[in-house]
Amino acid sequence: MRPSSARFLIVSAGMGAGHDAVAAELVRRLQARGQGAGRVDVLELLPDGVGAGLRAFYRTAIRRAPVVYEGIYRVFFRPGRGLRPGSAPLAALAEDRLLALVARERPDVVVPVFHLAAQLTGRLRARGALEVPSAVVVTDFAVHRQWLHPGNDLHLCVTREAADTVRRALDRPSLATGPVVAERFFAPAPGAARWRRRFRARAPGRPPVLLSVGAWGAGTRVADTARLLSGAGYLPVVVCGRDERLRGELSRLPEVAALGWERDMPGLLAAVRAVVDNAAGQTALEALATGVPVVGYRPIPGHGREGVRRMAALGLSDHARDSWELLRLLDVLTEPSAPRDRRIAAGRRLFAEDAAVRLTETVTRPAAPR
Repeated sequence: MRPSSARFLIVSAGMGAGHDAVAAELVRRLQARGQGAGRVDVLELLPDGVGAGLRAFYRTAIRRAPVVYEGIYRVFFRPGRGLRPGSAPLAALAEDRLLALVARERPDVVVPVFHLAAQLTGRLRARGALEVPSAVVVTDFAVHRQWLHPGNDLHLCVTREAADTVRRALDRPSLATGPVVAERFFAPAPGAARWRRRFRARAPGRPPVLLSVGAWGAGTRVADTARLLSGAGYLPVVVCGRDERLRGELSRLPEVAALGWERDMPGLLAAVRAVVDNAAGQTALEALATGVPVVGYRPIPGHGREGVRRMAALGLSDHARDSWELLRLLDVLTEPSAPRDRRIAAGRRLFAEDAAVRLTETVTRPAAPR
């Protein structure tokens, strides 16, 4: 019999906001099921200064030097022939602190939701240093090789395709449980009416379209995209995250609604007609949960570009290769139409299962043979 209450340790990473959002929702769901759950940032398990330096480097590369990040992704993340570098040396630096935390907190399952954390737990499980199961929640549509370590017991993936990729690569259990998105994105949003009034007052007759650039404001030619949408008769609503410089730049454009870090994302998403996304990240998933079509455009390099392409290939979104295609797609998807209905239905079907349910099952399920 399953114990009345197990304890889960979620290992996230403060890289943007998406992984932390997944971790917070997993904690909420597990606690709602009567389980104990806590979380830790894998960057804080690294030696002092290393995690902050890694975050700063990644943030600078993704925002200011995308060519550099593309090169890093090609070498460290994509599969290839022969020996290829990985993140094992970095993960090794966090082992002692994670083992000390596990000894102190005594979780029944450790749950990485970031690829470096998956390498960390996989290494420890493979040599028997971590005695409890590790269940990886893979948050990407395109599963790169840093998510993969045969030491982990289970992988929970966004799609069946991603689960099949993991299973073929590792010959380990892998399930498709859909994305982990906060409960409030599935319910009617009280703030939606306020946003609609605001948009009508600002730009009467112009359908609002949200441009997502993540928590760090990472994007290519965001102002140009906003001008393009405005010129085509839309109200571009840009969520700039914590990038006040980008928000200041866009605020000087009278035809653009530039927002900062927005807490009422359920209301905002419910009030727009479509989302233009560049990373296939958490905002895109929240849009699918809300029932808003997503169009990928000018994706950020590496995981963003591969995720946008994979989402479109699965029929969950569209990928606009140029400005003409972006406007053509928006003209169809922002109005009542069969393509709009198909995209909304496909997105909602993605949320068929609950990762928290599968996680509670790992407490009694025997670990797969190694």
